[in-house]
Amino acid sequence: MISPPLPFKFLNQTLLLLPEKAIFWAEESTLIIADIHLGKVGHFRKAGIGIPKQMEQDDLALISDLIHEYKPAKIIFLGDLFHSDMNNDWDWLVLWRSMFKAIDMILVLGNHDILNKKFYTDLNFDLHEKLAIKPFLFSHEPLKVKDHNDELYVISGHIHPGVTLKGSARQLLTLPCFHFGTNQAIIPAFGKFTGKMCVKNVRGDQIFAVAKNTIISF
Repeated sequence: MISPPLPFKFLNQTLLLLPEKAIFWAEESTLIIADIHLGKVGHFRKAGIGIPKQMEQDDLALISDLIHEYKPAKIIFLGDLFHSDMNNDWDWLVLWRSMFKAIDMILVLGNHDILNKKFYTDLNFDLHEKLAIKPFLFSHEPLKVKDHNDELYVISGHIHPGVTLKGSARQLLTLPCFHFGTNQAIIPAFGKFTGKMCVKNVRGDQIFAVAKNTIISF
């Protein structure tokens, strides 16, 4: 079941922050997803590490649920769609893509997207190093200010951002988060088989933690 989103009005755009760790951009009818890392399970299993096969299928099934809920015209994947070398998990992506042929799918290439580009183009993925759709510039990795047009606000992934909450009994809990800074946002990793890295917050940043089936604003 899809959880209720948190509407976030930003730069005159309506961004629905989803507890499933994605964004639905209402004005563009676009689903934005970062760092699924499909194939990572197969990568570790080939190395003899016992990881449940079901994890990859679960991630694709969840995207399917989001598609049925929000009916996006396109999906922007912010890099690391498939993790490293080819393995049998690719077949799941091929099957899944065949179910949604009418949806434009864009891959902003990440550091783990090392497969020959023809694999993606054969599945009708539109490939970009960076993608500008005003008022945003989509990138896999966060950019330094000097590396992008100041007129566009950067949305990226790669970092797998998290925020640490401290309890009254000194217990610590790190949750994935959406981090909106002055010049750019970093969105959480979608894939279940990913870690989290606490990001540095400065005054004025807007942090939205993903806590189970809800979004918590800080």
